[in-house]
Amino acid sequence: MSESAARGARSPRAPSGTLVLGLGTPLMADDGVGLEALEALRSGWSFSPPVELVDGGTWGMNLLGLIEDAERLLLLDAIHAGRPAGSLVVLRGEELPRYLFTKVSPHQIDLREVLALAEFRGRLPADTVAIGLQPERIEMAPELSPIVRDTLPTLVAAAVATLRSWGHRAVRITSDDRTPERAERVRAG
Repeated sequence: MSESAARGARSPRAPSGTLVLGLGTPLMADDGVGLEALEALRSGWSFSPPVELVDGGTWGMNLLGLIEDAERLLLLDAIHAGRPAGSLVVLRGEELPRYLFTKVSPHQIDLREVLALAEFRGRLPADTVAIGLQPERIEMAPELSPIVRDTLPTLVAAAVATLRSWGHRAVRITSDDRTPERAERVRAG
């Protein structure tokens, strides 16, 4: 099978830099923590060079193209690691549960398959990190549990630290920076 056939009909694109995927669903209590962290990055930080911030929700295999086109991949999610609720969990490289039968989140089967396929095709970013919080509860509820909500800043800080370690300048956006003129100056760095 040719390399282009292995990639499907999609033509190869140049890597797009750093991709940050927020995962989960806000309808399932703490499972929405990845999306909350993504929104905190989107509304509270400016990055140079820019990072691609994507709501991956529970898209599963539809994320394959985005993942394969990235140079670096940061996943934000609720991660079941058997730790106390609200604990920060960081998984790198071989620690990622691509081949485990234990789910780290309710939608992880799809993500595990996506990561395994990207790796099989030789297109999984070498720098792939999952950062999340141990959930207290995953049930039909539209809000995070208090312990996970209180530790959300720890998750955001760990994501910012990872992005900085990958060479991104991270600047906190203040409420004054949200005016169009100030926001443009912050982006210009």
